[in-house]
Amino acid sequence: MPAARFAANAEQGRRPSSGSTIARRAASALTAAMIGVAVAATSLPLPALAKGPESLADLAEKVTDAVVNISASTTVEAKSTGRSLPQLPQGTPFEDLFEEFFKRRGQQGTPRSDEDSPRSPSRKSNSLGSGFIIDASGIVVTNNHVIGDANDIQVILSDGVKLKAEIIGKDSKIDLALLRVKPTAERPLKAVPFGDSDKMRPGDWVMAIGNPFGLGGSVSAGIVSARGRNIESGPYDNYIQTDAAINKGNSGGPLFNMDGEVIGINTAILSPSGGSVGIGFAVPSGTASPVIDQLRQFGEVRRGWLGVRIQNVDDATAEALGLKGGAKGALVAGIDEKGPAKTAGLEVGDVIVKFNGVPVKSSTELPRIVAATPVGKTVDVLVVRKGEEQSKSVLLGRLEDGEKTQVANAKQPEPETVNRQILGLNLSGLSDEARRRYNIKDTVKSGVVVTKVDPNSTAADKRIQPGEVIVEVGQEAVAAPADVTKRVEALKKEGRKSVLLLVASTGGDVRFVAIGLD
Repeated sequence: MPAARFAANAEQGRRPSSGSTIARRAASALTAAMIGVAVAATSLPLPALAKGPESLADLAEKVTDAVVNISASTTVEAKSTGRSLPQLPQGTPFEDLFEEFFKRRGQQGTPRSDEDSPRSPSRKSNSLGSGFIIDASGIVVTNNHVIGDANDIQVILSDGVKLKAEIIGKDSKIDLALLRVKPTAERPLKAVPFGDSDKMRPGDWVMAIGNPFGLGGSVSAGIVSARGRNIESGPYDNYIQTDAAINKGNSGGPLFNMDGEVIGINTAILSPSGGSVGIGFAVPSGTASPVIDQLRQFGEVRRGWLGVRIQNVDDATAEALGLKGGAKGALVAGIDEKGPAKTAGLEVGDVIVKFNGVPVKSSTELPRIVAATPVGKTVDVLVVRKGEEQSKSVLLGRLEDGEKTQVANAKQPEPETVNRQILGLNLSGLSDEARRRYNIKDTVKSGVVVTKVDPNSTAADKRIQPGEVIVEVGQEAVAAPADVTKRVEALKKEGRKSVLLLVASTGGDVRFVAIGLD
């Protein structure tokens, strides 16, 4: 009842019934409560909404001239397949179009064995990537896998000017390469600085610029998704993960913070299709900068070597070893007889909890800490032995010398060359013949070669191709076709519905591919 009418009835002496009075009072109370709630709601602050920068145009304009395209050519021995695919640069937008066109005419374009076809003249194999200038005198950074063993490298500036490049040095473990070009007076170069990757947090905005699919300078933006990612690509994995679009050809390009500083070098993607799905990985500037400094100074990287084989410490192991403070450190599982650790008195069963004053939280951290320590430096290593802390003084050796000793003493098994079929794939060992046949780069150190793909399989749907190398199956390294079969069968027994493969392209780009086990 409206308030004015209710007042008029009261003056005329017509009292409503008690039931009506109660109902009206309840209705009034409810109305007041609703009004109170509405007022309270309007007085509360609105929830904050995620909002990115209004525009990245000024930032992109500021740094674009320092980002370059990399064209690397390698002379390889071609093998005739009759009428084959046109020789398009890998990753170009039209590669799939031409491949499908020729497949419909029965021309697969895949290499055949020496017995099936005669040798053809040598040809050049081209790869495209990205890079950026860090010194206006002509110093350019890119990925090692972008240049590989190329004997002709060109740096293409943002305005299309091409400059011939020479290699200053490269490092396969971090996947970095340093190039030098000669600028001209007419075309001075613009450089970009490194920023502090340690200050980046998940959620911070970043921008990537590169040469995806050979299209030239392209800008994409996103956020830092995570830090410290280990994608099992090398001994020093410590990647920044980003959802900024990174595709084939972006490798070697910069990942910028909002101040225009390079805080990462785009290196790998996780993709079931070969294209961006919002999971890209960049080498942090904090990891890359010391390596680049050594490449500039020595033309190579000189890493410290301790001479131990380590494994992670879990809760049960920590309790058994009497390790105070729970699981931490790196458990020494083996010691090189000629290594620095042996001389310093380290023993199997020691847990390294601090190295050169730096706490060791896990076994994955120790190799990075040791490698970053200068060769020939004497450092203190804190270990826990039988529940008691002990300090050892170690004179570090050089990693490359230690690796040469291990290789010389180890008997290298011959790769399994027999073909096996599983998951719709024909597999063979990574032999020298397979490397030549598919032009597999030396950056692909180990794994199993795909020699044939069933066109009706899930593997074909996921675009696995002959010549690619399966490096891991279910996050375990494989070195022979039998290893793949054994690992797949083990996963089936565990009740897994799919298996995750780490697949390397012939040029060394890696990606994860999930294959169903039905």
